[in-house]
Amino acid sequence: MRRMILTVATLAVFGAGAAGAQGKPPLSQVSEIDDPLLMIAIADQVRKRCESIDARMFKAWTTINALESKAKGLGYSDEEIEDYVTSDEEKARMRRRGEALMRQRGLDPERDSAYCTLGREEIARGSQIGVLLRER
Repeated sequence: MRRMILTVATLAVFGAGAAGAQGKPPLSQVSEIDDPLLMIAIADQVRKRCESIDARMFKAWTTINALESKAKGLGYSDEEIEDYVTSDEEKARMRRRGEALMRQRGLDPERDSAYCTLGREEIARGSQIGVLLRER
């Protein structure tokens, strides 16, 4: 479990989670899991690409643990969750979603300064991304 937490927190998140034998949708299609993980991934990229912003790692780990518990409560196994958070395909999908969100906000995901702008805006808004970040 510790490996999973660190994996998620360092953007090695978002795996495929194929539909289980019980007919569950892949975790990537469960918005109550996938969307908060997107927020964590974006916050992680902000902290990596903006020197003036740090992550609130304890808050991120707490959120990740809650999401893991929620996924288990929805009937997903440890293996399905692990697959979900380690798939290269899903990492790429998540990256595309994050970059699209930035472009919608008029920010260039190729520029580190855009991550600083995004981070400061999200901190000011107190958004799901912002609560995972703090200015240095």
